[in-house]
Amino acid sequence: MSFSSYFTHKTGGDSIFSVEAPKIKFGHGSLNEVGDDAKALGMSRVGVFTDPRVAQQEPVAKVVESLKSNGLDVEVYDQVAVEPTDISFKQGSQFASEGKFDGFVSVGGGSVMDTCKASNLYSCYPADFLDYVTAPIGKAVPVPGALKPHIACPTTFGTASECTGIAIFDLLEMEVKTGIVSPMIRANLGVLDPSVLSSLPPLVRAANGFDVFSHACESITARPYTHRTAPESSQQRPLTQGANPYSDLACLEAIKLIGTHIVQAVNDPLEDSYDSLMFAGMLAGIGFGNAGCHLPHGMSYAVAGLVKDYTPEGWPTDHNMIPHGISVIVNSPAVFRKTGPACAERHWKAAAAMGADLTDTKVEDGGDILADQIIGMMRETGIPNGLSGVGYTMDDLDALTDRSYAQKRLIDNGPMPISRDELKELFSEAMSYW
Repeated sequence: MSFSSYFTHKTGGDSIFSVEAPKIKFGHGSLNEVGDDAKALGMSRVGVFTDPRVAQQEPVAKVVESLKSNGLDVEVYDQVAVEPTDISFKQGSQFASEGKFDGFVSVGGGSVMDTCKASNLYSCYPADFLDYVTAPIGKAVPVPGALKPHIACPTTFGTASECTGIAIFDLLEMEVKTGIVSPMIRANLGVLDPSVLSSLPPLVRAANGFDVFSHACESITARPYTHRTAPESSQQRPLTQGANPYSDLACLEAIKLIGTHIVQAVNDPLEDSYDSLMFAGMLAGIGFGNAGCHLPHGMSYAVAGLVKDYTPEGWPTDHNMIPHGISVIVNSPAVFRKTGPACAERHWKAAAAMGADLTDTKVEDGGDILADQIIGMMRETGIPNGLSGVGYTMDDLDALTDRSYAQKRLIDNGPMPISRDELKELFSEAMSYW
C-alpha cells in the first residue's frame, strides 16, 4: 500500500508506523465532570497541579469542587513555574512524593501539565534527574512502568500536552530546554473545555495559535517514517516516528483551523473561534505526538533558554521569558524557506491551509510561499519581528547554534540533513523579517 509518494522506502528504513492515541473529552462544561472521571480511574486522594495565576481562576475552582463533590480528598499544589525548569520539576516531584496521592489532576497550560507528568514519574520511579531526560543531554532511560492516573485539563490550547508523552523544561546549568519523552507519561485523560480560552490575553492566544501551527506543520514536513532507521526490536520504535499517514490527517486539518481562525481570535474573538482553536490544538497534539517536530522547535529551546531581557505582555512579569509559541514561530519562516525544496508539495499545501492565495504559484516555491504567509500573519497578530524582536543580535548566533545543535532528536527529524553551519545560517535568517 502506498499512502503518498513521500513515504518511499529507503534501504534500512522502517516499514511500520505505530499509532499512540490519547483519550480525550471535549466540550463546554467538561471540567465539571472531572471528579466523576477521577473516581472512575480509582483516585481517592488527588494532587491538583496548577500555577499561581491559574490557581485564582474559575477552572481550578470548578475542578476542585467537582473532585470534592465526589468525595475525594484534594490537595492543591499551586507553585508550578511558567516555563518550568529542572528545579521546579524537582520541587513538584517532592510534593508528589510526600503527598501520598493515588492520582493527579493538572489544570493549566503546558507548563502545569508537563510538571505534573514529570512529578508523577519521579514520585513513582525515583532516579537521578537526568536518567529519564532525552539523549544526548540525559541518559534516556526507559520509564519502568505505568504511572499513577493523571487527568490533564488545559487552560490554553497551544502545547497539547494533554495529548502527548512529552514533558519539556529548562535545564538551567546548560541554558537549554530539553525534555522527557515516553508514552508512559501521557495523561490517562485530557479534558478540553473551550470556554477557558476566553480569559487568555491577545498575545497569549497568538503564541498558542502559532505553536499549534508549528506542531502541525513540522509534523507533515518531518522526514517520512520510512526514512528513519528501522529499530532492532518493536519496543525500540520511537514515540516520534516522523511524518506518517495518521499524523498527516490530523495535522493538515489543524493548520486549516488555525489559518481560518487565528487572526480573528486574537483581534476580535468569537465564541466559535475558541472551539475551533481548542480543537486544532488537540488535532495537532495527536499528530505531532506520533510524528514529532523538527527544526523550529529544536531552535526554540535555545531561544527560550538564553533569554536576556524580554518580558511579553500577558505573562508573569517577575522574570524574563520568551514563551514557547513565540520562541518557535520566530524561527519558522527561515526554516521553511530552507526545507521547502525537500518536500515542496507539503509546504505548498500547508501554505494553502494557512490561507495563502496559490493562484499562479508553483509547487516548487511552496517553502517561500509558506514563509511569506506566516510572516504576514505574525504581523497581524502582534508576534515579535524574529529573533531581534525578542532581544537577540548577530552576536548571539554562536551561542544559539551551539545549544540548538545538541537537540538531535528534533534536528534529525527534519526533512533534510542540517549541518552546524547551516543551523547558524538559519538563526541569522531568523533575526528579522520586516
